Amino acid sequence: MNFAPLTTAAIAVQIHACLAFFAVALTIAIFSIPRGSRLHRWFGWTWVLMMVGVALSSFWIFEIRLIGPFSPIHLLSAYVLVQLVFAVRAARAGRIQEHRKSMKGMVFGALVVAGAFTFLPGRVMYQVVLGG
Repeated sequence: MNFAPLTTAAIAVQIHACLAFFAVALTIAIFSIPRGSRLHRWFGWTWVLMMVGVALSSFWIFEIRLIGPFSPIHLLSAYVLVQLVFAVRAARAGRIQEHRKSMKGMVFGALVVAGAFTFLPGRVMYQVVLGG
């Protein structure tokens, strides 16, 4: 691993990558503790704040430009911000199935799938992990 591409990247990329990395780690922790527990709620709120940071920081990353300065990933970020509100509201209203579905969807779409795209040749994380 070579962290130089990340440490020399724009600050928005560094913030985005750091928050996403910690959100993935926290996801694993959340899935391994009892649902609805105090710790689950505390970790959950922390995860939500991290994902807000991940989504917002993406609006200052313009490496892929398809529509002006934006790319489809920016649509995903807007979607995540809306979904976070719906997922939290569902949990607070006791609609746990809806909450669970929203959160699992965000983990898969925003962390797993979008995260996989960061490992394409030419992207910062590809350079960090594979040395491109």
